[in-house]
Amino acid sequence: TSPFPSSPLQHGAGWTMSLQRFHAEWLELDKEFNQLQETHKVYRHKLDELTNLQTICSNSISKQKRRRKDLACSLRRCKLSANAQEIEVIQKINDDIKERRNVFFDMEAFLPKKNGLYLNLVLGNVNVTLFSKQAKFAYKDEYEKFKLYLTIILLLGAISCMFLLNRVIDEIFNFLLVWYYCTLTIRESVLISNGSSLHFFCLEHLKDFAEAYSVGWQIKGWWVSHHYVSTFLSGVMLTWPNGLMYQMFRSQFLAFSIYQSCVQFLQYYYQSGCLYRLRALGERDHMDLTVGM
Repeated sequence: TSPFPSSPLQHGAGWTMSLQRFHAEWLELDKEFNQLQETHKVYRHKLDELTNLQTICSNSISKQKRRRKDLACSLRRCKLSANAQEIEVIQKINDDIKERRNVFFDMEAFLPKKNGLYLNLVLGNVNVTLFSKQAKFAYKDEYEKFKLYLTIILLLGAISCMFLLNRVIDEIFNFLLVWYYCTLTIRESVLISNGSSLHFFCLEHLKDFAEAYSVGWQIKGWWVSHHYVSTFLSGVMLTWPNGLMYQMFRSQFLAFSIYQSCVQFLQYYYQSGCLYRLRALGERDHMDLTVGM
């Protein structure tokens, strides 16, 4: 049976029914569009409320920190001439102040903050704060996978350069190193802005969490600086003219790159296991990172 009308009368009736169906569909779309507009208005209103609340919280935290600092200085002066009972009260207040510092850190992880110098130079004045735990953890997990996958690629690249004596392949490998360390420093800066801490974990840290916490913060400074230095040195290797000195250094550099990739690969799995156990014990945050090379 033909789907088209066989007579002018049927043809007109068919178009009338189609037009009614199109009109009904348009009315339904128009209704949904009006609902979408109302929902978007609510969203814009809530967004303005969120921005105002973020400003209020940030200002309140800054005020609290300033007053807490002044109070701590006053307590130190008061402690010099205090008796035993007063010293006990001062110590209790100092303990509360230290605990409050961790609470402020958790609060600020979900508030917009100014970027550091490096992020300002690379990205400009862009807000990189992620406002949900799911988004923070997803970005952190992607960072860990990025390190692992690039470690494997760099290992294969270094092995290829060892056996293929070609300057073009060397340049590709060195460019990959520059890109890797540049990307790593940017991602680490974003993660630190979102409350991540860089720690070196070992079995001893599982026995003494307080020591692990202090060692982690000591390592954090040189760990970030190490990647800046690695970026610069990789750039030196990329622009080093081909000559006798380059060829003499090349074999040592590639051997070191292979060794470093192997160590980092093993280190990733070892520290991931330690970090997983610490999280299970409730002694580490889900945003903490492992340390590679």
